[in-house]
Amino acid sequence: MTRPAYTPEAAIAEDIEGYLASHRDKELLRFITCGSVDDGKSTLIGRLLYDSKMIFDDQLSALEADSKRVGTQGQEIDFALLVDGLAAEREQGITIDVAYRFFTTEKRKFIVADCPGHEQYTRNMVTGASTADLAVILIDARKGVLVQTRRHSYLCKLLGIRHFVLAVNKMDLVDYSQDRFDEIVADYQRFAASIGIDHFAAIPISGFKGDNITALSANTPWFNGPVLIDQLETVSLDRAAEQAAPLRLPVQWVNRPNLDFRGFAGQIASGTVRPGDAVRVLPSGRTTTVSRVVTPGGDLDQAVAGESVTLTFADEIDCSRGDVIAAADSPPEVADQFEATLVWMDDQALLPGRGYWLKLGTQTVSATVQQPKYAINVNTLEHLSAKTLELNAIGVAELATDKPIVFEPYAQSKALGGFILIDKLTNRTVAAGMLNFSLRRAQNVHWQPTDITREDHAALKNQKPRVLWFTGLSGSGKSTIANAVEKRLSLMNRHTFLLDGDNVRHGLNKDLGFTEADRIENIRRVGEVAKLMADAGLIVLTAFISPFRAERDMVRAMLPDGEFIEIFVDTPLEVAEARDVKGLYKKARSGALKNFTGVDSPYEPPKHPEIRVNTVEMTVDEAADAIIRAILPLK
Repeated sequence: MTRPAYTPEAAIAEDIEGYLASHRDKELLRFITCGSVDDGKSTLIGRLLYDSKMIFDDQLSALEADSKRVGTQGQEIDFALLVDGLAAEREQGITIDVAYRFFTTEKRKFIVADCPGHEQYTRNMVTGASTADLAVILIDARKGVLVQTRRHSYLCKLLGIRHFVLAVNKMDLVDYSQDRFDEIVADYQRFAASIGIDHFAAIPISGFKGDNITALSANTPWFNGPVLIDQLETVSLDRAAEQAAPLRLPVQWVNRPNLDFRGFAGQIASGTVRPGDAVRVLPSGRTTTVSRVVTPGGDLDQAVAGESVTLTFADEIDCSRGDVIAAADSPPEVADQFEATLVWMDDQALLPGRGYWLKLGTQTVSATVQQPKYAINVNTLEHLSAKTLELNAIGVAELATDKPIVFEPYAQSKALGGFILIDKLTNRTVAAGMLNFSLRRAQNVHWQPTDITREDHAALKNQKPRVLWFTGLSGSGKSTIANAVEKRLSLMNRHTFLLDGDNVRHGLNKDLGFTEADRIENIRRVGEVAKLMADAGLIVLTAFISPFRAERDMVRAMLPDGEFIEIFVDTPLEVAEARDVKGLYKKARSGALKNFTGVDSPYEPPKHPEIRVNTVEMTVDEAADAIIRAILPLK
C-alpha cells in the first residue's frame, strides 16, 4: 500500500488552543450523508476528513493497518474505516449507527452525520437528519435511483432540510460517463419535484478517488463545478431569517443560586432578545419585560437565535421548565389536539389509544395517538389506509395531549414543532413526529365553568369519591367480588355504581373488539366514564381485565391523588382456567377465540396495587370484607 503524502496543519499539534480559537467564530454547517446501502457515504466522509487535514499521523497509521486487515479496497486506503467505528460495521462493510464527525476548512466548520443506508436502520437516519441544515444524497452511478434514495430524500424533506446535494458517486466505475450522470440526474429530478424539492446541486464524484471533492477533476472535463467542498462552504444557512423571526426561548432550567437571583435559562430557538423587551410566558400567557440577559461571560445587550442565555424579568411571574418565553406581540399557539406526521421507530407497532410520553423541546406531556388517517408509500407517495404504523412506517394521525402545550407547525419551527414519543413502560423512543396544525376543536371547545363543583356533589352524598378498579384474569372473580363490595357499601348508605366489563360492551363499547388497540380504547372510555361519575360524587366500582399497566396508569392520572384504588384480584392462571364458567379458555385453547388474555394475549399484573386479594386463599365474602376494611373510612 502506498502511503499518500499527507501533513496535517502544524497548529493542530503545536497549539491546539490557538487553533481552536482561530476557528471559534466560523459559521457551523450541520449536514448528513444518506442514500442506499454501499453508495459510498462513509468513504466520502473519510475522504473529506482526509482532504481537510483532520486526521493525525497516528490515526493515519492505524487506518493503513485496518485497511489491510478489514478494508474493502484491496491495497488502497479504505477511508470508510475512519467513520465505521462499530465492530459489526467493519465486519459487514456497512454503516449501522449514526456516526458524527467534525472537520473544518478556512471558510466554515462542519459536523457531518454518516447515516446508515439499510431500511431497518431508517430510525437512525431520522436521528441524524433531525438537526441537519443540508443533505448529501449519494447515488451509486452503477445502480441509479433506488428505493432508499427516495425514502431518505422524502424523510429529509419531511424533516425540514432545505438544501440538497445530489452526489453521483463511483463515477470511476462507469468510466466517468456524462450520459450516465445526466440520466441519473434527470431521474432524480422527476422524483424530487414530486416531493417538493425544487432545487439541488448535482455533482459527479468518486469518494474513493477524490474526484470533484475538493477540486475539479480532469476525469470529468464536462463538469464545471462547483465541487462538493465549495458547495458546502457557500450554501446559505438562513441564520439571518432565524434571528429575524419572533422570539422563542423554551425554558430548560430555573436558575436560582441565591435569594436575590431568579433567572430562566435556555437556548434561543428563534429571534432576538434585549433588556427592556416585552415578553409573554406561555402557556399561562402572563406578560412582563426582560431585565437582564445573563451569560457566564457577563450580561449582554442583545442575544440571538442559537445562543444559550439566562433571562431575568422585571416582575415576579410564574415561569418554569417547559414554558416558552416569546415575543409579547407575536406568541406561538397553545393547544392540546393536533394533526401530526409520524415516523415510527420501534419494533412494536403503534397502539392507537395507548398513552405515550410526548417530548417537545423542554415540554413533556402524556399523549394518545388515534388510528392513522393514512400511511405514506414513499415510493409512489400514495396514501394508504392503515390501522397502525409498523417499524419505519410514515403516517399522518391525530393526537391529543393531557394538557395544552406551546407549539408552532414544524414547517415554521423545528424547535416547537418537532417531537418524539416515548413508551411509558420501557422508556424507548418509539416515534419521531412533526406537528402539522392544531385541530379546530382544540380551539373551539372549551371547559364550561359550572357553579356546583365535584366537592359539592360529594358533600351532598356525604362521602369521598373513589374509583375502585378491580383487575385480574378472566375467571378470577372480579365481577363477583365487586358486586359483593357494592352490596356492602349500599348497606352503609354509600352512593355507588358498578361498571362491569361485559355490561359495558353491550352499549358504550359495543363497537370494540378484543385486539390490543380495542382493549386500550375500551379502558380509555371506561376511565372517562368513571371520572365523570367520580365528579358526580359517586363511589365507582369497575370490573375489567384491563390487562395493560399503561392503561390502568392512564385512568389513575385522570383522577385526583388518592381517588384511584387499584384492586388486584390475584388468581393463578391455572385456577382461573379451571373455573372457566363461560367456557372462554376452552375456546381460546382450541383457537376459536383469538386475543384472549392469559392464552395468546398478555396480562401485566399490577406492581404496587393499593389492595391485593387472593381468591385461592379467600372466599368471596372474605375478600369483600377485606376490601371494605381497607377503604374505610370513605368520608
